[in-house]
Amino acid sequence: MPKNTYSPALTKHHKIALAGIATLGAASIAFSAVPSSADTVVTGSPAAATQAVYGTQQIKDVKGAVTDQSALQAVKLDAIAARKAAAAHALHVAHVQQAAAQAKTQAAARQAAQARTTAQAASRAAARPQVEQAAAKTYSNNLDGWIRQALDIMRAKGIPGSYSGLHRNIMRESSGNPMAINNWDINAINGIPSKGLLQVIPPTFSTYHVAGTSWDIYNPVANITAAANYAAHRYGSIDNVNSAY
Repeated sequence: MPKNTYSPALTKHHKIALAGIATLGAASIAFSAVPSSADTVVTGSPAAATQAVYGTQQIKDVKGAVTDQSALQAVKLDAIAARKAAAAHALHVAHVQQAAAQAKTQAAARQAAQARTTAQAASRAAARPQVEQAAAKTYSNNLDGWIRQALDIMRAKGIPGSYSGLHRNIMRESSGNPMAINNWDINAINGIPSKGLLQVIPPTFSTYHVAGTSWDIYNPVANITAAANYAAHRYGSIDNVNSAY
C-alpha cells in the first residue's frame, strides 16, 4: 500500500493570511507596472467614463434647446412689436390724412361762402334802383340843370323825350320861367290856368304826376316830367309836340 501523505486542514487564520498575501502581491504587481516618471492617474471603470461623456452631451443638448427656444421667443416678440409699430404708423397716417381732408373741406367751404357773399353784394349793387343813381348826381339850379334832371327821371320811368324836345317846348310855353302862369286863355277863363315851364293845368299835373317828384306844380322838374308824361300818353313823346297841347 502506498504511504499516506498527511495534509493538514487550513484553518480560518490560514485562509485570512493567504488572502492578505495574494492581495499584497497584486498590489505590488500593479504598482511596479506604473512608470516612475508618470503622474498619478485616477482611473475608473469604462462604464463610469461613458456615463460622464453622456451626461456632458445631455447638458449641451439642453443648453442648445433652451437657446433655440429663447431665439424663437425673441423672434416672436420682434414680430409682435413690428406689427404694433406698423399698426401705429398706419393709424397716424390715417389721422394725418383725415386732418388734411377736413382742412381742405373747410377751406373749400370758406371759399364758397366768400364767393356767395361777393355774388350777393354784386347782386344787391346791381338791383339798386336807377333813381338812386340819379339822386346821387348834382344838377345846376337853372334851365339846363332842370332839363337834365328831368331827363334822368324820365329814363328811369320809361318816359320818352329828348333834351331838344323839352327845351323847344319850354321856350315856347314859358320862355324858361318856372313861375309863369297864363291868365287869359280858355283854361284861365274856366278857372284852371296853365302854370310852370310847360304850362300844365292842375288836373293834368295831378293825373300825370311822376312819383318821386314834388307835388308843387311850379317845381321845374316836377312840371317838366308831368308834362312829358302827358305828352307821351297823348302824342307818343314830347318831341312830337310843336304847338299848344
